Amino acid sequence: MRYPHMIIALCALFIVSMSSAKIASAADGTEILKQRCASCHALKGPAAKTLAQLWQRKGPDLFYAGNKYNKTWVEAWLQNPKRIRPAGMFYRQHIKPGPKHDIVDKSTLKPHIILTKTEAKAVANALMKLKANSELTAKEKLVPGPSPIGEMMFDKIYGCMACHQIEPGYGGMSGPEVFTAAKRLQPAFMLSYIKNPQAWDPKIWMPNKHAPVDNIQQLVNYLIELSKEDFSDVK
Repeated sequence: MRYPHMIIALCALFIVSMSSAKIASAADGTEILKQRCASCHALKGPAAKTLAQLWQRKGPDLFYAGNKYNKTWVEAWLQNPKRIRPAGMFYRQHIKPGPKHDIVDKSTLKPHIILTKTEAKAVANALMKLKANSELTAKEKLVPGPSPIGEMMFDKIYGCMACHQIEPGYGGMSGPEVFTAAKRLQPAFMLSYIKNPQAWDPKIWMPNKHAPVDNIQQLVNYLIELSKEDFSDVK
């Protein structure tokens, strides 16, 4: 074989170029979102305008992720995703009859993709740039403080626990857990969403309770207090 050294050099160059392309791809969060996330999540608005569109969702909308999520939480969660909604995106699609009541059919729930540390960081950076509905969060400002009757409001007054769990296994399953809410969600988003869920998602089933501003402040401060508790030993 003639010029074996040239062939070896070309092979080495090809390997290096492929490795560089892979690294560049892993560092491009926008491309990762398009290639690996867009099939389940809406990266561009608007939100669903009809129930038919709503039922087609496989995951939450991300076109306002920069106004919704905490970046550090996103980055960590993408490397070790844990289910936030016990019964998936839509409860009715993932339940089956049980001995006493409906139970979650875990065989219908698909695991979330896992990203590398580099990919997760890139995606988190890209998501923080998606800032739709900024006018809604701009109106909100949390007043930190104690929430002496926050749990009572959440459970008894507004009935939120019918859909949300305040600790693993305790509460409803049709909505996302709330004992991690303050870790993953920005305070301004929580204030705005509780005030008027339909401003963010016109067809969402979460009701607008028309809660007074002071009560919404207490609810969000309660969620912040709740997020500081350790539920690692709760099964």
